[in-house]
Order: sequence, then structure tokens, then C-alpha cells
Amino acid sequence: MIKPQGAVVFATSYTALAIARSLGHQGISVWILDDGQSPTRFSRYVRRSFPLPAESQQINLLIEIAKKNDLRGWTLFPDGDKGATLVANHHEQLGEYYRLTTPPWDIMQWAVDKRLTYQLAEEVGVAYPKTFYPTSRKDVEGFSGRFPMIIKPAHHMGQDAFSSGRGWRVKDREELLSLYDEMRLGDSSVVMIQEMILNGADTQFSYAALCQGGNVLADAFAERKRLSSPDFGVGVYLETIEKPEIEAPAKRWLEKNRYTGLVEIDFIFDRRDGLYKMLDVNARAWGWIAMGVFAGVDFPFLMWKLANGEPISPARGRAGVRWIRTIIDFEASLRAILAGSLSWRKYLLSLKGVRHETLVRDDLKPALMEFHQFAGRSFRKLGKMASGRAADTSLS
Repeated sequence: MIKPQGAVVFATSYTALAIARSLGHQGISVWILDDGQSPTRFSRYVRRSFPLPAESQQINLLIEIAKKNDLRGWTLFPDGDKGATLVANHHEQLGEYYRLTTPPWDIMQWAVDKRLTYQLAEEVGVAYPKTFYPTSRKDVEGFSGRFPMIIKPAHHMGQDAFSSGRGWRVKDREELLSLYDEMRLGDSSVVMIQEMILNGADTQFSYAALCQGGNVLADAFAERKRLSSPDFGVGVYLETIEKPEIEAPAKRWLEKNRYTGLVEIDFIFDRRDGLYKMLDVNARAWGWIAMGVFAGVDFPFLMWKLANGEPISPARGRAGVRWIRTIIDFEASLRAILAGSLSWRKYLLSLKGVRHETLVRDDLKPALMEFHQFAGRSFRKLGKMASGRAADTSLS
């Protein structure tokens, strides 16, 4: 009797929950490496969980799990950049035990390091925001770009606070120099200064795909309707669309890199010149991957089939599916309502027929636990506000 093959998933985000549900629906056994924060551990589709140790111990744990439990041939899914980078750097070693869903480092590096991402984009004629790579403070002093600008890391592989951040908006040269002086205390070679395209959430798009050797097997397009924060927020309300304007440049980049695996490429539309400009390449499962299932493209299961050598029929996500990260979208929407940029009526109407990140009928516990955590945060905030008011009263 042939032993059914399962999957081991890094569970450091809600992305892992989408992977577990996708595979679980197909009867595939899912084990996770749990960081203690992801809602994935509460899913009915998780059969077994292991605490995720420090990064230096994760490879040994994966090999130990495979050996002790006879998991050779199971599929390994990282759910974030750090896990994907770790697997890429130990690709051959882990490949002896697992079927891998992310490429080796010689391919992965072109997505992880934005300097290489944009270099490859330049080679294949894909537009991207104007980007400057200072090597010294003198370079920054002579910078002649138009403000506001963004200062951000070229990659997130470092352990310092700068490498872990998404980016910082700077309004003028003085603020840029001050922030550069602060950030270059770490590895100054990863500092990037990039033009800021101020167009709003309705100009941000994603192309997601499953590829083999640079050829697209399945894909979907999404538009970010609402963000967690105006400047550097992640998409918290998205809709699947048709967007051929970003399909061709994305495919050129993937073909040149001979990419195999799951990938999401982010673009922003620049109204000044009418170009769709590449921002990031996520060489692993992405945040809104669950929306693909509702749109008819089950990316995690298709990736599992590809890793296991099973045939895949071409597929494209249908337009018109709307999906939200319920709690984070509510918090972002509440801030927008208080600021006057969104009305309660428009917010409530937007919820009609929408699909939810964690709230699904056959797997309710992750959503209930997320709501419990949200309620706890809210009560703590209210408590602090009440304490502050009481302190003010006692001083008056």
C-alpha cells in the first residue's frame, strides 16, 4: 500500500492557514511549524504541530521530523520571506527529504534582493520606480530626487530593525539625511532610496502565478482596494480583476528567470507617465492566496500537484471575487472613517458578498480566536485611554 504524501507548512502568518485549508480540503495531511502567532494552529485541517525554533535550528528540525516520521516525499511550503530564503539556501539538503515549492537561491535571489529584481526588470524592459543606491552619506547629500521619497531595505535578510521594516517616508533632504544616519548603523549596502508614487490604493495591482521553468501554468490578477495604512500598508481588501497591462511584463520577468513555483508580482500604476511599474516579487505563497480558491484557482493544491509530478490544466482566476482580512480591514476602515476619507455606508456596502480571510463555514475556530485576540487588544487600548483620562483628572 502506497503511503499518502502530506505537506509540512511554515506557519508564521495567515498565509499558512490558506495553504492548510487548501490541502486539507483535498484530503492531504498537513503538519505545521508553528511560531505561536499564526491562526493556522487552530485549523481543523492541521493534523500535527511543532513549535518553530530559532532560524539556526529550523533545518535540523525539518530533517529530524522527516527522518523520525518517515515523511520523505512530503511537500514543504514556506509562508513568508524568511522561510523561503532559508529553504532556498538549503535547497539541495532539504530536497533529499522533501518536495520543495520554492526555487534554489540562484533563482530566488532575483526576487529577494530588490537590487537584482530591478536589474532583471531593466534587462527585459519592465518599468519600475526610480531607485537610488547610496554607498555613502556624500551620495545622499548630493541626491537630486523629488520628495517625498521612500527609504527602505533592498532585502529583509538582516536581523536589524532597518532590514525588518517595509519602508519610511521622508518629506525632505534633512529628514532623509537624518534617517540615513540612523539606518546605516547596520549594513548600509542594503539602503535604497526610491521615488514615491502618490496615486492611492486604486492603483496597486498584483499578478500571481504558478510557474514551471518560467512558463505560467495558472494565474490570477488582483487590485488592492484598501490598504492597512496609506503609505506602506498591505492589501486588506482586494478584488480579482483582468489586467493584461501587467501580464506581459510579469511574464517577461518570470521567463528570463526561468522561475518555478508560486510567485506574486506587485505593480503600481503611475498616472504621470501612464506606466505600470514593478514594486516587489514574492517568491512564495502570498497574503491573498486564499482568494484564488474562491476565484477558481487553488494555487496551494496546484503547487502540491506540480511538486508531486501530477499534470496540471491551465487555469486563470475569474474576475469579480472580493476578499478581506476582516479584522485588519475593519481597523484600517475605522481610521479612514474617522479621518473622513471613507463613510460608514460605503464601508458596510463593501462587505456584501465578500469572502473573508479566516472566517469560513467549515473551519470557524481560527476566526473565533482572531476575534478573541482583537477584542483583547481593544479592551487593553480602552483601559489605557481610561487610565490616561483618570490621570489627567487627578492632576487638574
